[in-house]
Amino acid sequence: MILYPSKTQHISGKLLGIGVIAVMVLAIAAMVIFTAYRCAKILNQRYVRGLEPTVPEAALNMVQNLKVEEQTMEKFLQIMTKEKPVRFTTEQLSSFTNNYSTKLGSGGFGVVYRGQFPNGVKIAVKILNPCLNKRVEAQFMAEVGTIGGTYHINLVRLFGLCYDQTIAALVYEYMGNGSLDKYLFTETEVIKWEKLHKIAVETARGIAYLHEECQQRIVHYDIKPANILLDAKFSAKVADFGLAKLCNPKNTQESVSSYRGTPGYSAPEFFLRNYPITHKCDVYSFGMLLFEIIGRRRNAQDTSSDTLDWFPKQVWDEYEKGELSALVMACGIGKEDREKAERMSIVALWCAQDSPEGRPPMSAVVKMLEGGDEIVAPPKPFRYLYSIGMDALKSPCKTGNAFGSSKGNEGGESSCLPRMEFGCLVH
Repeated sequence: MILYPSKTQHISGKLLGIGVIAVMVLAIAAMVIFTAYRCAKILNQRYVRGLEPTVPEAALNMVQNLKVEEQTMEKFLQIMTKEKPVRFTTEQLSSFTNNYSTKLGSGGFGVVYRGQFPNGVKIAVKILNPCLNKRVEAQFMAEVGTIGGTYHINLVRLFGLCYDQTIAALVYEYMGNGSLDKYLFTETEVIKWEKLHKIAVETARGIAYLHEECQQRIVHYDIKPANILLDAKFSAKVADFGLAKLCNPKNTQESVSSYRGTPGYSAPEFFLRNYPITHKCDVYSFGMLLFEIIGRRRNAQDTSSDTLDWFPKQVWDEYEKGELSALVMACGIGKEDREKAERMSIVALWCAQDSPEGRPPMSAVVKMLEGGDEIVAPPKPFRYLYSIGMDALKSPCKTGNAFGSSKGNEGGESSCLPRMEFGCLVH
């Protein structure tokens, strides 16, 4: 006798078959998704290879043998590498720079080389001198500790660092058009004044970010044209944080044991004991930079006589006489830009006030340069020169910074300038 399956059994069989097929489809889909994920992960790893903060085992073993002071540096680096900067190896730096084949510049602190990441991003690798002393270590930690934890479009970006017993290096974004000074103080490189105004505004924004928008206020201490770098589109970025310092925004006075910055740009409070050293010293330096943008010349120039040709005083004298427009015209600034140039001149006079409290915050400076705020008449500046003399505008001693030679007009930290009492002023 032949037995036929019941209708219920037939339906159950069909459902079972469909279930098996569904499970197989889901399993295949899961395998496809997993395979795609693994492939994407491998491709991503290949793309960023060379940018990973890897440390060779030999370097890790070397760390165990460091001296006490080097252990302090090592702890500092361990903290910083948890933030944005990447810790590169010496092998990676050699690869990025094609074995250090293209030198961009050199100075008292070391050499800067041109390089490129595997993904095509251009970089500048700053190699500090191999004989690391306390001063170079301080500069290294100042740059990493301040700019390493920040990002702003008008600050040069620090991509990473390298440090062991043989090398100390900082890896920055590459700025294709170099520093502002070569466009202000030479006739071979020319920028239209409209572009210079834009550079001034962008520089002010970068300093305002350091002073007012960071979790901890950063005081640069060496604002000058040589430390304003220009990218391929001539956008300005503040650079060289070797003297910079993190400060508590609530503190009105910073502790500075010695002279900092570059003569001619440094604020009068570095010379005068009855004024505190605050972030307003950067505002004064920025004012000196504005004067040089207006005049397209160095503020201080020696003449055939014993007198010093100092452009900021000329600006004040013409402003006081109501003839600022004539001075602006004499500087070669076109009619279409003269209103902005006169505004910039008045902003510079405000930034250069003797008293730190008399200088505006950098956020207000940005608004004034942009034309957003009305500018009231500034008080008379430069009275401090009656106390310390015009020689303070010249180089009092030889100092050096990371990118320049050890000449008098270069930045640095020195104790050769004693702070003086601000005596009676001559009106």
